Order: sequence, then C-alpha cells, then structure tokens
Amino acid sequence: MEASASTEKQRYYYGVGRRKTAVAQVRLYPGNGTITVNNKEPREYFGGRDIYQVIISEPLRLTNLFDRFNIRVRVAGGGLSGQAGAVRHGIARALLRFDPELRPVLRRAGLLTRDARVKERKKVGLKRARKAPQYTKR
Repeated sequence: MEASASTEKQRYYYGVGRRKTAVAQVRLYPGNGTITVNNKEPREYFGGRDIYQVIISEPLRLTNLFDRFNIRVRVAGGGLSGQAGAVRHGIARALLRFDPELRPVLRRAGLLTRDARVKERKKVGLKRARKAPQYTKR
C-alpha cells in the first residue's frame, strides 16, 4: 500500500473466518453497507445462488448493522459453500472486535464457533472414507 498525503489511513476491524479448508480475511470499514469478496460483488463471486447471500449477511442481520460498514473480504481455499461459511465466521469475529457487547447475540446464533467438520480421509481397503466394497458370498 502506498501512502499519499491526501488519504489518511482508514481504521478497520479485522476478523479471520474458517470453514472446511476455506479461510476468509475480513475487514470492516465505516461506510454504507457494500460488501466485496475478492474484489467482486458477492452475487457475482458466489454466482446466482441466493443462499450464499443469506449466509454471509447473517451476522449483520442479527446485529442490525447492515448499513454501518463497508466489508472487504479476501477468501481462498475450499468450495463456494465453505467459503461462504468462512466469510460469515470472519464477519462475526470482526463485529466482535467492533463491539464486544454483541457476543451473546452472535454466540446464541452459533456464529462464533468454528465449524470443525472436515472431509474424512479415505481408508485403505475401502472405496471412500467409510463405504466398503460390496460383499459377495460366492
């Protein structure tokens, strides 16, 4: 980042969200409520699926802070569903940095807990993690 005399450094609230193998770095800047994910609109980045829009905006909806922040997200790894979950987790953590009083609301909704479920590894002698080959008696 290049510092110029006319622009002062903007203050932001930071949060890292994780889900499966996706990691989202979230920054909340004071603003009017625009969200950018990897320099794109969320609808453009996540495709036409509305459920991803609902997922990433859930912490803002619960805390009624929709039009208070501009949100910039850098997300990598995993698929779209994991990335949307990581963005939601990151936004919730960043909101907590902004106002620790929001903890009970976010905790009750389960947005501060890191979802630890990941894909299980394939086991030797099986077709997948748990699926065994079909048993034949003869």
